[in-house]
Parts: sequence; structure tokens; C-alpha cells
Amino acid sequence: MALPDTRHRARYLFGAVVVGHILLISAQVSSRSGPPLLQAALMATLTTAQDAAWTVVGGVRTVWDGYAYLRGVEAENERLSRDIVDLRLRLQQERASAGTTDQLRALVDLRARVPWTTTGAEVVAGSASPDFRSITLNKGRQDGLQPDMPVLAPSGVVGRIVLVAASTASVQLLIDRNAAAAGVIERSRTQGIVLGNGDGTLRIEYLSATAEIQSGDTVVTAGTDRIYPKGLVIGRVERVERNGPTYRSVVIKPVVDFSALETVLVLLAPPPPAPPAMPAKPAEGQAAK
Repeated sequence: MALPDTRHRARYLFGAVVVGHILLISAQVSSRSGPPLLQAALMATLTTAQDAAWTVVGGVRTVWDGYAYLRGVEAENERLSRDIVDLRLRLQQERASAGTTDQLRALVDLRARVPWTTTGAEVVAGSASPDFRSITLNKGRQDGLQPDMPVLAPSGVVGRIVLVAASTASVQLLIDRNAAAAGVIERSRTQGIVLGNGDGTLRIEYLSATAEIQSGDTVVTAGTDRIYPKGLVIGRVERVERNGPTYRSVVIKPVVDFSALETVLVLLAPPPPAPPAMPAKPAEGQAAK
């Protein structure tokens, strides 16, 4: 068994000696370019490894630079998105301020046209219940408000005050199902009772069978209900349905946008009655009969 092991060892030793001689000869023999073959082979191997390493490093650097650039772009996009949101909010605020200014200007113009003693109020709350359509004002008993005082918007009738606290008041909107006002068709002077439908529209009932009504007619307050002054705009006739000689349904679209109320005008007191006219003084020299 020892003889084969000796042979294998001799072969390995012989191979090692041959490789050593080859390396020694390669180190001594010069290549065509000048350096020894072993040195040239080692240089070629190192150069190839270096090129491969630089390629890998360059790829990694490119990927990192791209990642860093994308992160920068993402951060910039986030900043721009925040700026856009801020600008939109600022634009909405400016529009809201402009809308409020327009409403206040219209309210001042309305106050100048109405001969009543008035006070302006802001809407601070609203009722979402379809059974009771109302708004809450930021003024109350301490500001002179009382039940049944009419409330107006620049475009027309809003409703009447129903509940009053010290600093707030509740207004029943004219579109409430339980609201009513004496109305008149402005064109034909036909009178009736305007009632709320609870769905944002109105109707007029108790009309004469001979009344002349058509779509587009303007409906104003008649002034006979002792709440609303005469001549305030309520709305316009939107649909007319007849059942033979009588009116079955007359639907009115209010002129007030009840979903956009912010400021209103409360009528506190009617104008004082005009003094009675003095009798004309008889001319001098005219004999009394």
C-alpha cells in the first residue's frame, strides 16, 4: 500500500518542479514589448481586474447619483405640492373674502332702500333637518330682536324670527314646511298665500279661479300678514298646473339662495307714520262761509 502513495507524491513533486521552472523561465524571458512574460501576465491580469472594478464602481456611482437625484426630485415635488395647496387655500380665502365683501355691500344698499329701522346679523349655524329649515343669527334680545321680525337678504325674503335668546336668534326660513307669507303676483296683482314645500321651493295657494298666472311671473309680499312689508321679492313662478278652471299647483323658485346665506338684514321697526296733512289756510280777504 505504501508504493502507490510514493508514486503519487513523486508525481506531485515533479509537477511542482515543472511549474517552478516555467515561472522562473517566464520571469527571465522578456516579451516583445520588453517586460518579462510573468510580469506582463500579472500586469494584464491586474489591469483587467482594475477595469472590472472601475466598471462596477462607476455603475454603483451612477445608480447612487440617480437615486440621489430622484430623492431630490421627490423632495422638490413635495415642496411644490405643498406650495400649490397653500396657494389654493389662499385663493379660496381671497374668494371668500371677496364674496363676503360683495354681500356686505349689497346689504348696505338694501338698508338704504328699506325705510325700516334695521340691523345686520351674521349667520352662525343652520338646521339640516328637512322638517324645520332654520338658521341661527349672532344677535338676539340684547340687540333688539323679537319674534316675528322679518329677515331679508339683498335678493329678497329670507324668513322670520321665531326664537330669541340673549345673544342669538333662530330664523324660520320661508322654504320651511310650516312657513307662510301673504304674496301677490306682481304682474296681475293676484293675491294668495305663499307656503314652503320643505324641498327648497315654494307654492302659492288660495288663488282665485280667474287669476292670471304664468311661468316667470314675479311674486312679492302683499303686506297683509302683518309680518313682511309690502313689495319684497319672494321668488318667480317656475311651474303652473291647472285642473280645469282652478289651479292645482303653482310652484315658485325663491330668489334667495338659502344654502349661501352669510349675512342678513333684520327689520326691527316700521317707519313712523307720516304726520297728518295740515288743512290749507284760507286766503286773506276770503270770507268764511
